Amino acid sequence: MDRDEKPFNDRERKKKSRSKAKIAEQDQQIAALQEQVTQLANQLAAKSTNHRRHPLDPNVVKIQSVARGSMSTNKAPIVKQFRERMGRTASFATRTVLRQLPERDSSYPLADRIISMFKDPTAHMEYLNGQQFAKDLIKLNHKVKAILEREPRVAFLQSPCYIFGDIHGNLEDLHFFSDNIWRLGMSLSAGNFLFLGDYVDRGMSCLECVAYLLALKLLSPQKVFLLRGNHETRDVNGWEEHYGERSFIYQCRERFGDDLGYRIWEQTNQVFDRMPLAAVIDQDIFCVHGGIPRPIGAGETRIQDILHVPSVAGINPPYEHEGDEYQQVASDCIWSDPASEEQELSSVDPESGFGESLRGGGAICFGNKAVTNFLTSQGYSYIMRAHEAHAEGVAISKGARVFTVFSTSKDHNQGSQAMAGCILVDFEKLQVINRSPAYKNQYVHRRDSVSVQSLTDTEIRKRMRFGLVTNVSPPESDGECDEEQWQDFEDESVEDNQVDYRLSLNRRSSIDLSSTVSHDTDAVMNTSNSSLNVPDMDNIEFDAAAASTSPECAKIRSRKPRVPSIHEEMAGFNGDDMEEIQEVDNAAP
Repeated sequence: MDRDEKPFNDRERKKKSRSKAKIAEQDQQIAALQEQVTQLANQLAAKSTNHRRHPLDPNVVKIQSVARGSMSTNKAPIVKQFRERMGRTASFATRTVLRQLPERDSSYPLADRIISMFKDPTAHMEYLNGQQFAKDLIKLNHKVKAILEREPRVAFLQSPCYIFGDIHGNLEDLHFFSDNIWRLGMSLSAGNFLFLGDYVDRGMSCLECVAYLLALKLLSPQKVFLLRGNHETRDVNGWEEHYGERSFIYQCRERFGDDLGYRIWEQTNQVFDRMPLAAVIDQDIFCVHGGIPRPIGAGETRIQDILHVPSVAGINPPYEHEGDEYQQVASDCIWSDPASEEQELSSVDPESGFGESLRGGGAICFGNKAVTNFLTSQGYSYIMRAHEAHAEGVAISKGARVFTVFSTSKDHNQGSQAMAGCILVDFEKLQVINRSPAYKNQYVHRRDSVSVQSLTDTEIRKRMRFGLVTNVSPPESDGECDEEQWQDFEDESVEDNQVDYRLSLNRRSSIDLSSTVSHDTDAVMNTSNSSLNVPDMDNIEFDAAAASTSPECAKIRSRKPRVPSIHEEMAGFNGDDMEEIQEVDNAAP
Protein backbone atom coordinates (compact mmCIF):
# COMPACT_ATOMS: atom_id res chain seq x y z
CA MET A 1 0.00 0.00 0.00
CA ASP A 2 1.25 3.48 -0.87
CA ARG A 3 2.58 5.40 2.15
CA ASP A 4 0.25 8.40 1.31
CA GLU A 5 -2.93 6.21 1.16
CA LYS A 6 -2.62 4.90 4.73
CA PRO A 7 -3.22 8.27 6.52
CA PHE A 8 -6.13 8.91 4.15
CA ASN A 9 -7.81 5.60 5.02
CA ASP A 10 -7.29 6.24 8.74
CA ARG A 11 -8.99 9.60 8.46
CA GLU A 12 -11.97 8.04 6.60
CA ARG A 13 -12.37 5.32 9.23
CA LYS A 14 -12.29 7.89 12.04
CA LYS A 15 -14.80 10.06 10.17
CA LYS A 16 -17.20 7.12 9.68
CA SER A 17 -16.76 6.12 13.32
CA ARG A 18 -17.62 9.64 14.51
CA SER A 19 -20.69 9.68 12.18
CA LYS A 20 -21.94 6.37 13.59
CA ALA A 21 -21.44 7.59 17.13
CA LYS A 22 -23.34 10.79 16.35
CA ILE A 23 -26.21 8.85 14.75
CA ALA A 24 -26.38 6.53 17.74
CA GLU A 25 -26.47 9.53 20.10
CA GLN A 26 -29.27 11.11 18.05
CA ASP A 27 -31.21 7.82 18.11
CA GLN A 28 -30.93 7.75 21.89
CA GLN A 29 -32.17 11.33 22.09
CA ILE A 30 -35.11 10.51 19.83
CA ALA A 31 -35.97 7.44 21.90
CA ALA A 32 -35.80 9.54 25.09
CA LEU A 33 -38.10 12.17 23.55
CA GLN A 34 -40.54 9.49 22.41
CA GLU A 35 -40.57 8.07 25.91
CA GLN A 36 -41.32 11.54 27.31
CA VAL A 37 -44.14 12.00 24.80
CA THR A 38 -45.61 8.64 25.81
CA GLN A 39 -45.41 9.51 29.50
CA LEU A 40 -47.01 12.91 28.96
CA ALA A 41 -49.76 11.36 26.83
CA ASN A 42 -50.50 8.81 29.56
CA GLN A 43 -50.57 11.52 32.21
CA LEU A 44 -52.92 13.62 30.10
CA ALA A 45 -55.20 10.64 29.44
CA ALA A 46 -55.26 9.77 33.14
CA LYS A 47 -56.30 13.30 34.07
CA SER A 48 -58.89 13.71 31.31
CA THR A 49 -60.54 10.27 31.43
CA ASN A 50 -63.70 9.87 33.48
CA HIS A 51 -63.25 6.59 35.27
CA ARG A 52 -66.28 4.36 34.89
CA ARG A 53 -67.34 2.37 37.91
CA HIS A 54 -68.60 -1.16 37.45
CA PRO A 55 -70.94 -2.19 40.29
CA LEU A 56 -71.19 -5.92 40.80
CA ASP A 57 -74.50 -7.65 40.13
CA PRO A 58 -75.02 -10.02 43.09
CA ASN A 59 -76.79 -12.55 40.85
CA VAL A 60 -75.31 -15.10 38.50
CA VAL A 61 -77.15 -15.76 35.23
CA LYS A 62 -77.62 -19.43 34.43
CA ILE A 63 -78.16 -20.36 30.78
CA GLN A 64 -80.37 -23.36 30.10
CA SER A 65 -81.98 -24.98 27.05
CA VAL A 66 -85.75 -25.40 27.32
CA ALA A 67 -87.97 -27.43 25.00
CA ARG A 68 -90.50 -25.49 22.92
CA GLY A 69 -94.25 -25.93 23.18
CA SER A 70 -95.89 -28.89 21.50
CA MET A 71 -97.55 -26.62 18.92
CA SER A 72 -94.24 -25.16 17.71
CA THR A 73 -93.00 -26.12 14.23
CA ASN A 74 -89.43 -25.29 15.30
CA LYS A 75 -88.08 -28.15 17.39
CA ALA A 76 -84.80 -26.48 18.38
CA PRO A 77 -84.70 -25.73 22.13
CA ILE A 78 -85.05 -22.19 23.45
CA VAL A 79 -82.20 -20.63 25.40
CA LYS A 80 -83.52 -19.22 28.68
CA GLN A 81 -81.91 -17.35 31.55
CA PHE A 82 -82.32 -18.00 35.26
CA ARG A 83 -80.90 -15.81 38.02
CA GLU A 84 -79.67 -16.83 41.44
CA ARG A 85 -77.59 -15.18 44.16
CA MET A 86 -73.83 -15.63 44.18
CA GLY A 87 -71.68 -16.59 47.14
CA ARG A 88 -73.35 -19.67 48.56
CA THR A 89 -69.97 -21.31 49.16
CA ALA A 90 -68.08 -18.09 49.90
CA SER A 91 -66.68 -17.08 53.28
CA PHE A 92 -68.90 -15.36 55.84
CA ALA A 93 -67.29 -11.96 55.13
CA THR A 94 -67.77 -12.31 51.36
CA ARG A 95 -71.41 -13.44 51.77
CA THR A 96 -72.06 -10.44 53.97
CA VAL A 97 -70.75 -8.07 51.30
CA LEU A 98 -72.77 -9.81 48.58
CA ARG A 99 -75.98 -9.63 50.63
CA GLN A 100 -75.55 -5.88 50.92
CA LEU A 101 -75.35 -5.37 47.16
CA PRO A 102 -78.58 -4.02 45.64
CA GLU A 103 -80.55 -6.09 43.16
CA ARG A 104 -80.04 -4.97 39.56
CA ASP A 105 -82.78 -6.98 37.90
CA SER A 106 -84.21 -4.73 35.17
CA SER A 107 -86.88 -7.17 33.95
CA TYR A 108 -90.48 -6.11 33.38
CA PRO A 109 -93.36 -8.61 33.18
CA LEU A 110 -94.79 -7.10 30.00
CA ALA A 111 -91.39 -7.07 28.25
CA ASP A 112 -90.74 -10.64 29.37
CA ARG A 113 -94.06 -11.74 27.88
CA ILE A 114 -93.26 -10.08 24.55
CA ILE A 115 -89.77 -11.56 24.35
CA SER A 116 -91.12 -15.02 25.19
CA MET A 117 -93.65 -14.55 22.39
CA PHE A 118 -90.92 -13.56 19.96
CA LYS A 119 -88.78 -16.59 20.82
CA ASP A 120 -91.64 -19.00 20.10
CA PRO A 121 -94.53 -17.22 18.33
CA THR A 122 -96.44 -20.37 17.42
CA ALA A 123 -96.74 -21.25 21.10
CA HIS A 124 -98.17 -17.79 21.89
CA MET A 125 -100.90 -17.39 19.29
CA GLU A 126 -103.60 -17.05 21.94
CA TYR A 127 -101.59 -14.23 23.55
CA LEU A 128 -101.01 -12.53 20.17
CA ASN A 129 -104.72 -12.54 19.44
CA GLY A 130 -105.86 -11.56 22.92
CA GLN A 131 -106.42 -8.46 24.97
CA GLN A 132 -103.28 -9.04 27.06
CA PHE A 133 -101.12 -8.34 24.01
CA ALA A 134 -103.11 -5.14 23.35
CA LYS A 135 -102.66 -4.01 26.95
CA ASP A 136 -98.95 -4.82 26.84
CA LEU A 137 -98.55 -2.77 23.66
CA ILE A 138 -100.23 0.27 25.22
CA LYS A 139 -98.16 0.06 28.40
CA LEU A 140 -94.98 -0.62 26.42
CA ASN A 141 -95.62 2.40 24.17
CA HIS A 142 -96.14 4.60 27.20
CA LYS A 143 -92.86 3.58 28.84
CA VAL A 144 -90.67 3.67 25.73
CA LYS A 145 -92.19 6.98 24.65
CA ALA A 146 -90.90 8.56 27.86
CA ILE A 147 -87.42 7.06 27.37
CA LEU A 148 -87.12 8.28 23.77
CA GLU A 149 -88.33 11.80 24.53
CA ARG A 150 -85.40 12.21 26.93
CA GLU A 151 -82.86 11.18 24.29
CA PRO A 152 -81.19 13.74 22.00
CA ARG A 153 -82.08 13.69 18.30
CA VAL A 154 -78.53 12.43 17.65
CA ALA A 155 -77.29 9.49 19.71
CA PHE A 156 -73.54 9.45 20.39
CA LEU A 157 -72.30 5.86 20.76
CA GLN A 158 -69.06 3.93 21.18
CA SER A 159 -67.97 0.74 19.47
CA PRO A 160 -68.38 -2.16 19.45
CA CYS A 161 -71.74 -1.55 17.83
CA TYR A 162 -73.97 -3.59 15.51
CA ILE A 163 -75.89 -1.62 12.85
CA PHE A 164 -79.12 -2.96 11.34
CA GLY A 165 -81.14 -1.60 8.43
CA ASP A 166 -84.79 -1.97 7.43
CA ILE A 167 -86.77 -4.72 9.23
CA HIS A 168 -90.24 -4.18 7.68
CA GLY A 169 -92.15 -6.67 9.77
CA ASN A 170 -89.93 -9.58 8.72
CA LEU A 171 -90.05 -11.95 11.67
CA GLU A 172 -87.77 -14.57 10.11
CA ASP A 173 -84.79 -12.30 9.39
CA LEU A 174 -85.09 -10.53 12.75
CA HIS A 175 -84.97 -13.97 14.34
CA PHE A 176 -81.80 -14.76 12.41
CA PHE A 177 -80.06 -11.82 14.06
CA SER A 178 -81.45 -12.54 17.53
CA ASP A 179 -80.53 -16.24 17.28
CA ASN A 180 -76.97 -15.56 16.15
CA ILE A 181 -75.85 -12.11 17.32
CA TRP A 182 -77.53 -11.65 20.69
CA ARG A 183 -78.43 -15.28 21.36
CA LEU A 184 -78.05 -14.85 25.13
CA GLY A 185 -80.03 -11.62 25.14
CA MET A 186 -79.00 -7.98 24.85
CA SER A 187 -78.00 -7.69 28.50
CA LEU A 188 -75.41 -10.48 28.13
CA SER A 189 -74.10 -9.33 24.72
CA ALA A 190 -71.23 -6.86 24.57
CA GLY A 191 -71.58 -3.60 22.70
CA ASN A 192 -74.40 -1.43 21.44
CA PHE A 193 -77.18 -2.25 18.97
CA LEU A 194 -78.31 0.42 16.53
CA PHE A 195 -81.39 0.02 14.31
CA LEU A 196 -81.77 2.50 11.44
CA GLY A 197 -85.56 2.52 11.12
CA ASP A 198 -88.38 1.13 8.95
CA TYR A 199 -89.69 -1.44 11.41
CA VAL A 200 -93.22 -1.71 9.98
CA ASP A 201 -95.12 -2.13 6.67
CA ARG A 202 -94.59 -4.66 3.84
CA GLY A 203 -94.08 -7.66 6.17
CA MET A 204 -96.86 -9.66 7.80
CA SER A 205 -95.50 -9.47 11.36
CA CYS A 206 -95.29 -5.72 11.98
CA LEU A 207 -96.88 -5.86 15.44
CA GLU A 208 -94.62 -8.67 16.62
CA CYS A 209 -91.43 -7.03 15.31
CA VAL A 210 -92.10 -3.54 16.65
CA ALA A 211 -93.25 -4.92 20.02
CA TYR A 212 -90.05 -6.96 20.32
CA LEU A 213 -87.77 -4.02 19.44
CA LEU A 214 -89.56 -1.70 21.87
CA ALA A 215 -89.30 -4.37 24.59
CA LEU A 216 -85.54 -4.55 23.98
CA LYS A 217 -85.36 -0.77 24.30
CA LEU A 218 -87.25 -0.86 27.59
CA LEU A 219 -84.97 -3.55 29.03
CA SER A 220 -81.68 -2.10 27.72
CA PRO A 221 -82.13 1.63 27.11
CA GLN A 222 -78.38 2.27 27.18
CA LYS A 223 -77.56 -0.51 24.69
CA VAL A 224 -80.44 -0.48 22.18
CA PHE A 225 -80.98 2.58 19.98
CA LEU A 226 -83.90 2.89 17.57
CA LEU A 227 -83.64 5.53 14.85
CA ARG A 228 -86.59 6.72 12.82
CA GLY A 229 -87.27 5.79 9.20
CA ASN A 230 -89.75 7.13 6.68
CA HIS A 231 -92.15 4.28 7.55
CA GLU A 232 -92.27 5.58 11.12
CA THR A 233 -94.60 8.37 9.93
CA ARG A 234 -98.39 8.36 9.77
CA ASP A 235 -98.63 9.24 6.09
CA VAL A 236 -96.71 6.08 5.20
CA ASN A 237 -97.67 3.44 7.77
CA GLY A 238 -101.28 4.66 7.61
CA TRP A 239 -101.50 4.29 3.82
CA GLU A 240 -103.71 1.20 3.77
CA GLU A 241 -104.77 1.79 0.15
CA HIS A 242 -101.17 1.22 -0.98
CA TYR A 243 -100.04 -1.67 1.23
CA GLY A 244 -103.34 -3.40 1.93
CA GLU A 245 -102.95 -6.18 4.48
CA ARG A 246 -99.23 -5.42 4.73
CA SER A 247 -99.75 -1.91 6.08
CA PHE A 248 -99.19 -1.33 9.77
CA ILE A 249 -102.59 0.28 10.30
CA TYR A 250 -104.36 -2.64 8.63
CA GLN A 251 -102.61 -5.16 10.85
CA CYS A 252 -103.50 -3.17 13.98
CA ARG A 253 -107.17 -3.01 13.00
CA GLU A 254 -107.38 -6.57 11.74
CA ARG A 255 -105.88 -7.85 14.99
CA PHE A 256 -107.74 -5.70 17.53
CA GLY A 257 -110.76 -4.25 15.72
CA ASP A 258 -111.17 -0.76 14.23
CA ASP A 259 -111.36 1.31 17.41
CA LEU A 260 -108.75 -0.38 19.59
CA GLY A 261 -106.58 -1.09 16.55
CA TYR A 262 -106.53 2.59 15.63
CA ARG A 263 -105.61 3.58 19.18
CA ILE A 264 -102.70 1.14 19.28
CA TRP A 265 -101.58 2.36 15.85
CA GLU A 266 -101.72 5.99 17.01
CA GLN A 267 -99.97 5.25 20.30
CA THR A 268 -97.18 3.46 18.46
CA ASN A 269 -96.83 6.41 16.08
CA GLN A 270 -96.43 8.68 19.10
CA VAL A 271 -93.45 6.49 20.05
CA PHE A 272 -92.14 6.90 16.49
CA ASP A 273 -92.52 10.70 16.82
CA ARG A 274 -89.92 10.63 19.60
CA MET A 275 -87.28 8.43 17.97
CA PRO A 276 -83.84 9.97 17.30
CA LEU A 277 -83.01 10.81 13.71
CA ALA A 278 -79.30 9.98 13.64
CA ALA A 279 -76.38 8.50 15.56
CA VAL A 280 -72.61 8.98 15.57
CA ILE A 281 -70.27 6.10 16.47
CA ASP A 282 -66.79 6.86 17.83
CA GLN A 283 -67.06 10.43 16.49
CA ASP A 284 -66.25 8.90 13.10
CA ILE A 285 -69.32 7.16 11.62
CA PHE A 286 -72.58 9.02 10.89
CA CYS A 287 -75.66 6.77 10.95
CA VAL A 288 -79.11 7.69 9.64
CA HIS A 289 -82.05 6.05 7.91
CA GLY A 290 -82.03 8.00 4.63
CA GLY A 291 -79.09 10.35 4.33
CA ILE A 292 -77.42 13.63 5.17
CA PRO A 293 -79.66 16.70 5.46
CA ARG A 294 -79.21 19.90 3.50
CA PRO A 295 -77.73 22.81 5.51
CA ILE A 296 -80.35 25.31 6.63
CA GLY A 297 -78.12 28.23 7.54
CA ALA A 298 -74.62 29.45 8.26
CA GLY A 299 -72.88 29.10 11.60
CA GLU A 300 -74.11 25.66 12.65
CA THR A 301 -73.10 22.16 11.67
CA ARG A 302 -75.50 19.60 10.27
CA ILE A 303 -75.28 17.66 13.55
CA GLN A 304 -76.41 20.78 15.41
CA ASP A 305 -79.27 21.18 12.92
CA ILE A 306 -80.47 17.66 13.70
CA LEU A 307 -80.09 18.21 17.45
CA HIS A 308 -82.42 21.22 17.15
CA VAL A 309 -85.27 19.18 15.64
CA PRO A 310 -88.08 19.07 18.25
CA SER A 311 -88.05 16.04 20.54
CA VAL A 312 -91.59 15.31 19.33
CA ALA A 313 -91.92 15.58 15.53
CA GLY A 314 -94.64 14.22 13.26
CA ILE A 315 -92.81 15.13 10.00
CA ASN A 316 -95.37 13.49 7.68
CA PRO A 317 -97.73 15.11 8.65
CA PRO A 318 -96.13 17.65 11.00
CA TYR A 319 -97.34 18.84 14.37
CA GLU A 320 -98.38 22.46 14.77
CA HIS A 321 -95.22 23.32 16.72
CA GLU A 322 -92.76 22.07 14.05
CA GLY A 323 -90.89 24.77 12.13
CA ASP A 324 -90.49 24.42 8.37
CA GLU A 325 -86.68 24.44 8.47
CA TYR A 326 -86.35 21.65 10.99
CA GLN A 327 -89.15 19.70 9.32
CA GLN A 328 -86.92 19.79 6.22
CA VAL A 329 -83.91 18.57 8.22
CA ALA A 330 -85.93 15.67 9.67
CA SER A 331 -87.42 14.83 6.28
CA ASP A 332 -83.99 14.74 4.61
CA CYS A 333 -82.74 12.39 7.33
CA ILE A 334 -85.48 9.82 6.71
CA TRP A 335 -86.07 10.21 2.95
CA SER A 336 -82.86 11.09 1.05
CA ASP A 337 -80.76 8.72 -1.08
CA PRO A 338 -77.25 8.65 -2.58
CA ALA A 339 -77.29 10.00 -6.13
CA SER A 340 -76.78 7.49 -8.93
CA GLU A 341 -74.01 8.00 -11.48
CA GLU A 342 -76.57 9.34 -13.94
CA GLN A 343 -77.93 11.79 -11.35
CA GLU A 344 -74.40 12.97 -10.55
CA LEU A 345 -74.11 14.09 -14.19
CA SER A 346 -77.61 15.41 -14.75
CA SER A 347 -79.56 16.55 -11.69
CA VAL A 348 -77.10 17.08 -8.80
CA ASP A 349 -76.22 20.72 -8.17
CA PRO A 350 -72.41 21.00 -8.64
CA GLU A 351 -72.24 23.68 -5.93
CA SER A 352 -74.22 22.04 -3.11
CA GLY A 353 -73.94 18.40 -4.14
CA PHE A 354 -77.70 17.85 -3.67
CA GLY A 355 -80.41 17.16 -6.24
CA GLU A 356 -83.94 15.88 -6.63
CA SER A 357 -84.44 12.22 -5.77
CA LEU A 358 -85.92 9.73 -8.19
CA ARG A 359 -88.61 9.24 -5.56
CA GLY A 360 -89.94 12.71 -6.35
CA GLY A 361 -92.32 14.47 -4.02
CA GLY A 362 -89.66 16.82 -2.66
CA ALA A 363 -87.24 14.06 -1.56
CA ILE A 364 -83.58 14.77 -2.32
CA CYS A 365 -80.46 12.87 -3.28
CA PHE A 366 -76.88 13.62 -2.22
CA GLY A 367 -73.87 13.32 -4.50
CA ASN A 368 -70.12 12.96 -4.04
CA LYS A 369 -69.62 16.65 -3.31
CA ALA A 370 -72.29 16.66 -0.59
CA VAL A 371 -70.71 13.56 0.98
CA THR A 372 -67.21 15.10 0.89
CA ASN A 373 -68.41 18.42 2.34
CA PHE A 374 -70.31 16.71 5.15
CA LEU A 375 -67.58 14.26 6.15
CA THR A 376 -64.87 16.92 5.97
CA SER A 377 -66.79 19.51 7.99
CA GLN A 378 -67.66 16.97 10.71
CA GLY A 379 -64.37 15.09 10.69
CA TYR A 380 -66.09 11.75 9.98
CA SER A 381 -65.01 8.88 7.74
CA TYR A 382 -68.23 7.04 6.83
CA ILE A 383 -72.00 7.32 6.43
CA MET A 384 -74.11 4.28 7.37
CA ARG A 385 -77.70 4.37 6.16
CA ALA A 386 -80.60 2.08 5.16
CA HIS A 387 -83.72 2.97 3.11
CA GLU A 388 -82.85 1.13 -0.14
CA ALA A 389 -83.26 -2.58 -0.83
CA HIS A 390 -80.16 -4.49 -1.90
CA ALA A 391 -80.02 -8.20 -2.62
CA GLU A 392 -76.49 -8.40 -1.16
CA GLY A 393 -77.63 -7.09 2.23
CA VAL A 394 -74.99 -4.33 2.41
CA ALA A 395 -74.06 -2.08 -0.53
CA ILE A 396 -71.15 0.40 -0.75
CA SER A 397 -71.06 3.62 -2.79
CA LYS A 398 -69.50 7.09 -3.09
CA GLY A 399 -65.90 5.92 -3.02
CA ALA A 400 -66.51 3.34 -0.26
CA ARG A 401 -67.68 6.10 2.07
CA VAL A 402 -71.44 5.39 2.09
CA PHE A 403 -72.79 2.02 3.29
CA THR A 404 -76.42 1.00 2.72
CA VAL A 405 -77.60 -1.67 5.16
CA PHE A 406 -80.76 -3.70 4.50
CA SER A 407 -81.75 -6.24 7.13
CA THR A 408 -84.72 -7.92 5.46
CA SER A 409 -84.42 -10.30 2.54
CA LYS A 410 -88.14 -10.45 1.73
CA ASP A 411 -90.91 -8.29 0.25
CA HIS A 412 -88.72 -6.01 -1.92
CA ASN A 413 -88.49 -7.76 -5.30
CA GLN A 414 -84.87 -8.80 -4.71
CA GLY A 415 -85.37 -12.46 -5.58
CA SER A 416 -84.98 -15.71 -3.69
CA GLN A 417 -81.22 -15.25 -3.28
CA ALA A 418 -81.50 -11.92 -1.44
CA MET A 419 -79.63 -11.62 1.83
CA ALA A 420 -80.31 -9.72 5.05
CA GLY A 421 -77.26 -7.86 6.33
CA CYS A 422 -75.84 -5.90 9.23
CA ILE A 423 -72.49 -4.25 10.03
CA LEU A 424 -70.33 -4.67 13.11
CA VAL A 425 -68.26 -1.62 14.04
CA ASP A 426 -65.60 -3.22 16.20
CA PHE A 427 -63.12 -0.59 17.38
CA GLU A 428 -60.91 -0.09 14.31
CA LYS A 429 -62.63 -2.64 12.05
CA LEU A 430 -65.84 -2.71 10.00
CA GLN A 431 -67.28 -6.19 9.43
CA VAL A 432 -70.27 -7.01 7.20
CA ILE A 433 -72.47 -9.93 8.36
CA ASN A 434 -75.06 -11.44 6.00
CA ARG A 435 -77.71 -14.10 6.29
CA SER A 436 -77.03 -16.58 3.50
CA PRO A 437 -79.99 -17.65 1.33
CA ALA A 438 -79.09 -21.21 2.36
CA TYR A 439 -79.87 -20.44 6.03
CA LYS A 440 -82.97 -22.50 6.82
CA ASN A 441 -86.23 -20.82 7.82
CA GLN A 442 -87.20 -21.76 11.35
CA TYR A 443 -90.22 -19.62 12.17
CA VAL A 444 -92.07 -18.63 8.97
CA HIS A 445 -93.03 -21.39 6.54
CA ARG A 446 -94.77 -21.71 3.18
CA ARG A 447 -98.16 -23.38 3.08
CA ASP A 448 -96.70 -26.30 1.11
CA SER A 449 -93.72 -26.77 3.46
CA VAL A 450 -93.27 -30.18 5.10
CA SER A 451 -92.90 -28.32 8.40
CA VAL A 452 -96.64 -27.61 8.51
CA GLN A 453 -98.01 -30.77 6.88
CA SER A 454 -98.85 -32.29 10.26
CA LEU A 455 -100.96 -29.29 11.31
CA THR A 456 -104.73 -29.16 11.00
CA ASP A 457 -106.44 -26.62 8.72
CA THR A 458 -107.53 -24.65 11.79
CA GLU A 459 -103.99 -24.46 13.14
CA ILE A 460 -102.69 -23.41 9.71
CA ARG A 461 -105.30 -20.64 9.45
CA LYS A 462 -104.25 -19.34 12.87
CA ARG A 463 -100.60 -19.22 11.81
CA MET A 464 -101.49 -17.56 8.53
CA ARG A 465 -103.15 -14.74 10.42
CA PHE A 466 -99.86 -13.87 12.11
CA GLY A 467 -97.72 -14.34 9.02
CA LEU A 468 -96.19 -17.60 10.34
CA VAL A 469 -97.55 -19.52 7.35
CA THR A 470 -97.54 -17.67 4.04
CA ASN A 471 -98.40 -17.81 0.35
CA VAL A 472 -102.13 -18.28 0.95
CA SER A 473 -104.58 -15.42 1.44
CA PRO A 474 -105.42 -15.18 5.14
CA PRO A 475 -109.02 -15.82 6.25
CA GLU A 476 -111.24 -12.90 7.03
CA SER A 477 -111.57 -11.98 10.67
CA ASP A 478 -113.55 -9.34 12.42
CA GLY A 479 -110.73 -8.84 14.95
CA GLU A 480 -113.26 -7.71 17.52
CA CYS A 481 -112.78 -7.82 21.27
CA ASP A 482 -114.77 -6.80 24.29
CA GLU A 483 -115.71 -3.19 23.51
CA GLU A 484 -116.90 -2.49 27.04
CA GLN A 485 -113.39 -2.89 28.37
CA TRP A 486 -111.91 -0.45 25.84
CA GLN A 487 -114.63 2.04 24.98
CA ASP A 488 -113.75 4.57 27.68
CA PHE A 489 -110.11 5.63 27.95
CA GLU A 490 -111.06 8.92 29.61
CA ASP A 491 -110.61 9.60 33.31
CA GLU A 492 -111.62 13.17 34.05
CA SER A 493 -110.70 12.82 37.70
CA VAL A 494 -107.02 12.49 36.80
CA GLU A 495 -105.20 15.62 35.73
CA ASP A 496 -103.20 15.22 32.51
CA ASN A 497 -100.00 17.26 32.78
CA GLN A 498 -98.57 16.16 29.46
CA VAL A 499 -98.17 18.51 26.52
CA ASP A 500 -101.07 18.38 24.08
CA TYR A 501 -99.35 17.86 20.73
CA ARG A 502 -101.66 18.27 17.74
CA LEU A 503 -101.09 17.40 14.11
CA SER A 504 -101.42 20.39 11.81
CA LEU A 505 -104.45 20.24 9.52
CA ASN A 506 -103.36 23.16 7.34
CA ARG A 507 -99.70 22.38 6.63
CA ARG A 508 -98.69 19.71 4.17
CA SER A 509 -96.16 17.01 4.79
CA SER A 510 -92.55 17.58 3.80
CA ILE A 511 -92.89 14.94 1.08
CA ASP A 512 -96.16 16.06 -0.43
CA LEU A 513 -95.83 17.31 -4.03
CA SER A 514 -98.05 16.40 -6.95
CA SER A 515 -94.95 15.58 -9.00
CA THR A 516 -94.24 12.47 -6.95
CA VAL A 517 -93.60 9.49 -9.19
CA SER A 518 -93.80 5.77 -8.68
CA HIS A 519 -92.04 3.85 -11.44
CA ASP A 520 -92.83 0.42 -10.10
CA THR A 521 -96.58 0.43 -9.62
CA ASP A 522 -97.14 -2.76 -11.61
CA ALA A 523 -94.35 -4.76 -10.03
CA VAL A 524 -95.20 -8.21 -8.78
CA MET A 525 -93.58 -9.35 -5.57
CA ASN A 526 -90.77 -11.76 -6.43
CA THR A 527 -90.38 -13.42 -3.05
CA SER A 528 -90.88 -16.84 -1.62
CA ASN A 529 -93.60 -15.81 0.78
CA SER A 530 -95.92 -13.55 -1.16
CA SER A 531 -97.76 -13.24 -4.44
CA LEU A 532 -99.27 -9.86 -3.68
CA ASN A 533 -99.07 -7.11 -6.30
CA VAL A 534 -97.39 -4.42 -4.19
CA PRO A 535 -94.97 -1.83 -5.58
CA ASP A 536 -91.48 -1.59 -4.14
CA MET A 537 -92.03 1.52 -2.07
CA ASP A 538 -88.57 1.40 -0.53
CA ASN A 539 -86.68 2.03 -3.76
CA ILE A 540 -88.78 4.47 -5.82
CA GLU A 541 -91.88 4.66 -3.89
CA PHE A 542 -94.02 7.35 -2.48
CA ASP A 543 -96.97 8.88 -4.30
CA ALA A 544 -97.40 11.35 -1.46
CA ALA A 545 -99.98 13.46 -3.26
CA ALA A 546 -102.22 10.42 -3.47
CA ALA A 547 -101.42 9.36 0.08
CA SER A 548 -102.02 12.75 1.67
CA THR A 549 -105.42 13.10 -0.05
CA SER A 550 -106.54 9.53 0.54
CA PRO A 551 -109.67 8.93 2.66
CA GLU A 552 -107.54 7.10 5.24
CA CYS A 553 -105.11 10.00 5.62
CA ALA A 554 -107.96 12.49 5.84
CA LYS A 555 -109.50 10.39 8.58
CA ILE A 556 -106.15 10.29 10.43
CA ARG A 557 -105.73 14.07 10.30
CA SER A 558 -109.33 14.79 11.24
CA ARG A 559 -109.01 12.86 14.49
CA LYS A 560 -106.42 15.36 15.76
CA PRO A 561 -104.37 12.76 17.67
CA ARG A 562 -103.13 13.91 21.04
CA VAL A 563 -101.01 12.40 23.80
CA PRO A 564 -103.35 10.78 26.34
CA SER A 565 -102.18 10.14 29.86
CA ILE A 566 -101.44 6.62 30.95
CA HIS A 567 -104.56 6.80 33.13
CA GLU A 568 -106.64 7.48 30.04
CA GLU A 569 -105.00 4.65 28.16
CA MET A 570 -105.41 2.16 30.97
CA ALA A 571 -109.03 2.95 31.89
CA GLY A 572 -110.88 -0.34 32.17
CA PHE A 573 -107.84 -2.36 33.23
CA ASN A 574 -108.10 -4.31 36.45
CA GLY A 575 -106.14 -3.66 39.63
CA ASP A 576 -103.31 -6.07 38.71
CA ASP A 577 -102.78 -4.22 35.42
CA MET A 578 -102.56 -0.85 37.16
CA GLU A 579 -100.21 -2.25 39.79
CA GLU A 580 -97.95 -3.52 37.02
CA ILE A 581 -97.88 -0.21 35.14
CA GLN A 582 -97.13 1.62 38.41
CA GLU A 583 -94.29 -0.84 39.01
CA VAL A 584 -92.88 -0.05 35.56
CA ASP A 585 -93.29 3.68 36.24
CA ASN A 586 -91.18 3.47 39.37
CA ALA A 587 -88.46 1.30 37.81
CA ALA A 588 -88.07 3.06 34.48
CA PRO A 589 -84.56 4.42 33.83
